[in-house]
Amino acid sequence: MLDPKTGLPPRYLRAPDAARFLGISIRTLEKHRTYGTGPTYRKVGGRVLYSVEDLQAWTAIGARKSASEQTATRVFPARPLTAAEKASL
Repeated sequence: MLDPKTGLPPRYLRAPDAARFLGISIRTLEKHRTYGTGPTYRKVGGRVLYSVEDLQAWTAIGARKSASEQTATRVFPARPLTAAEKASL
């Protein structure tokens, strides 16, 4: 599957590089993966890989124009979700 913009295959980052890309610690990214609150990832030969597109899509979930924006969605913290948080997904 090629990227329609570049004609190249999708770019994948290992967990440390993905964490750096997102501006969070590797441990926080690992917690997100454990709790299911983080970006989509792939396991390939024991390695955890993230596509740049998936990382950008995950961060876009929390995009907002103002603090009072009512329709904004939420990027959950790296912890187990409560029942109410799970229901809001």
